[in-house]
Amino acid sequence: MQFNKLVRDKIPEIIRSRGETPFVHIADSKEYEKALEEKLREEVTEFLEKPSVEEAADILEVLRATCAFKDIDITALEKARQKKYDERGGFEKRIILERTE
Repeated sequence: MQFNKLVRDKIPEIIRSRGETPFVHIADSKEYEKALEEKLREEVTEFLEKPSVEEAADILEVLRATCAFKDIDITALEKARQKKYDERGGFEKRIILERTE
């Protein structure tokens, strides 16, 4: 079976435990960045198709890895999120902006 996609770190071990042989390589920076982008799209699509805590956790894990790769501190990310929330609010009120005049 062919995959050619970024997988979680323990996936090769899990595959071996099933008696299969995983063929893997370690991505260089350029490939890793592209793989993270593809993985984020994949996980968001899966979440939109079938929302669940597990799918949301996958999105969060990819986002954390992407932030680490791009030297974005996760604590700083949460502070920025909170600041935007405090200044502009969230999305709880379901407001759709139709137009301005």
